Order: sequence, then structure tokens, then C-alpha cells
Amino acid sequence: MNCKKWDLKNIHQYILTDWRQFTSRCLMLAVCLCFLIIQPAFAGANDDKYDGNIFVVYAGNGSLVPPRETLATALSEHKPVFMMFYVDDSSDCKQYAITASQVQAFYGRPSEIIPVNVDTISQKDKYEPTEPGYYYSGKVPQVVVFNQEGKVVLNKTGQIPFEEIDDKFREMFNLVPRTESVELKRRSFNEFSSELVK
Repeated sequence: MNCKKWDLKNIHQYILTDWRQFTSRCLMLAVCLCFLIIQPAFAGANDDKYDGNIFVVYAGNGSLVPPRETLATALSEHKPVFMMFYVDDSSDCKQYAITASQVQAFYGRPSEIIPVNVDTISQKDKYEPTEPGYYYSGKVPQVVVFNQEGKVVLNKTGQIPFEEIDDKFREMFNLVPRTESVELKRRSFNEFSSELVK
């Protein structure tokens, strides 16, 4: 049998002559380790896993967080307020993020939309009425709507329908009830651009 003596000189010569094979084996080992170590990201609106901020990921609306004003500032300016308590790893909150985004689309300018991540509420024995923790009931999603005088006109947990929130805002702004108003329909992008061509 031919046995090579493996000393430093022979190892060095082996590596130099077969460096391509050595490099490809190292790369193959690295790729295999990556597949074994790295887990795929499974984002889903129907699970309780953290996927990122729910308004960005599920409602396509990153402008909701952080809110423009605090609750104390909005109440002192006599603005109507829509406050939503949520957590990023709740399937109910993920699904409800679209409704919060709808509220912002219709009432974001004349009122203040304040999403509150309950994980950011500081733990205290007692809260002031100008702090979100004062209104938090311990369940998510929770919606609290304030009128211009700072009185709570809606405080419910669960997935509150947009229509119920819309009714409260319509009362505050003296708008025609939904049953009497004409439904506004947005033009599709293609209809709009076809008119520009004419």
C-alpha cells in the first residue's frame, strides 16, 4: 500500500493543487448548514405569531404608527379621537388592522387616530384620564372613540364593524346618516388614466 506521509508540506501541496475542489466542498457545507439553521418566515393573518407591525404588514399603512399626537394633546385640542389597543402577535388584531386603516382613510384629517400597542403601556397602579392605560380593559383589539368634548362615545373589545365606528363619527361631525347618504365609489386607476388620454 502506498501511504503518504501527511505533514504540513504535503497538506499545503494538496490544498494548492485541489483548491477548487476544496473551495466547492466548503461552500457546499456552508449552504447545507444554512438550510438546516435558518427557518423560513411564515407570515399569516390567521396565526398569533409576530410578523412585524400589523399596520404595515396587514393593512399596508405604515403612517398609523407612531401616532401624530398623544391622547393628552388630542383631548386638549378638542379633537375627536379613535384609539385602538392592539398587539402585533394577535390574529384578531392583524385582521382588524384593515378596519383601523379604513377609519384613518375617512376620518384621519379631522380627527386623531391613535393606535396603542399594549406592550408599550407602562405598568402603574393608577392612570390619568389623559393616558391610554386608563381606558385599556385587558383585551385586544379594543376600540375607544372620544368626541370633541373628550367623552367616550364608544368603548368595545373585539372586531367592531367599521359601520358602527362610522356611525359615531357621523354623529360627531353632524353628517348625514349612512342610510340617507350616497355611497361614494372610487374610480379605478384604469378609468382615471383612460380619461386623461382622451
